[in-house]
Amino acid sequence: MTMIVEEEKYAHPLAKKRRMALIMLPILLVIVSVGSLMIGQVSFSVSEVFNGIFSSEDTMARRIVWEIRMPRILTGIIIGVCLAIAGSILQGVMQNPLADPGVIGITSGAGIMAVAVMVVFPGYIIYLPIAAFLGAFVAAMIVYSLSVKKGGTSPMRIILVGVAINALCGAGTNALMILYSDRVQSVLPWLSGGLTGVGWVQFKMIIYYVLVALVLSIYAIKHIRIMRLGDEMASLLGHNVERSRFFLIALSTLLAGIAVSVAGLIGFVGLVVPHILRLIIGGDHKYLLPTSALAGGLLVVFADTIARTVFDPIEFPVGILLAFIGGPYFLYLIHRKGNSIATN
Repeated sequence: MTMIVEEEKYAHPLAKKRRMALIMLPILLVIVSVGSLMIGQVSFSVSEVFNGIFSSEDTMARRIVWEIRMPRILTGIIIGVCLAIAGSILQGVMQNPLADPGVIGITSGAGIMAVAVMVVFPGYIIYLPIAAFLGAFVAAMIVYSLSVKKGGTSPMRIILVGVAINALCGAGTNALMILYSDRVQSVLPWLSGGLTGVGWVQFKMIIYYVLVALVLSIYAIKHIRIMRLGDEMASLLGHNVERSRFFLIALSTLLAGIAVSVAGLIGFVGLVVPHILRLIIGGDHKYLLPTSALAGGLLVVFADTIARTVFDPIEFPVGILLAFIGGPYFLYLIHRKGNSIATN
């Protein structure tokens, strides 16, 4: 309750920041996306980009802009949206700034199932999103069940168990790669996390899952806002805390599974984006969730553009680039929060 009162106290200055974020983030996302369509090994002007999108003529601009760059950018936006929303949900429900699909083992669970499909059952690649979701869901349920203590779940216990699940899933993934070493080459770029080779096929493969997840995310906002009051207060208000926590963790696994199935193991988007925005616009998920989604898409598209242009002719995996950003920030959070992490 104290958290809500404090937020009401600073409602006026936060309202202005929230409006600015909701206005500026979509504009920046469009600017970065258009810029990403323009630059690369072959560069185009703005008019050539628009002709490549809206003209049906078989030109170089049409082939590169529409067939190669457009699906990659749209998929990058989706990946960023999914990871940022998943991180925002997890940080809200656990009230812990270090909660992230990668940190608590959800991404690793999705990863091992995705690798299994790619190297053991390559003929069933169309079911990759479902397999990734199932892997993420199983990992999340293991983490959740092992974290229950005295009728409830401890955020710190969830993170500690998640670290162990990360290690186990990582070992399982490595074992699969050793057993099927003749098929490893097709998996290595995916493990680094990136959008290389992503086209309309991958976009169409995940778009329906994304639409379902986004609708559920809107519904999830009221659950998170109640959960932020604390388990005891939410229970006193007649809210089923454990059922809400189960739903929110399941939703975050769906979002993480969607991202992993296409882009591989991209980490730290769900950690960095919601945490920075929370410092700027406050912790109300009515505003934090949509702004995190926009900022997540913006970050992934921007990072992918840097990864494929700055290091030309080498296409640097965007997952590695984001790890260089997110890793130090994660260490900074641990140093800044210290022992208080366990109680957040």
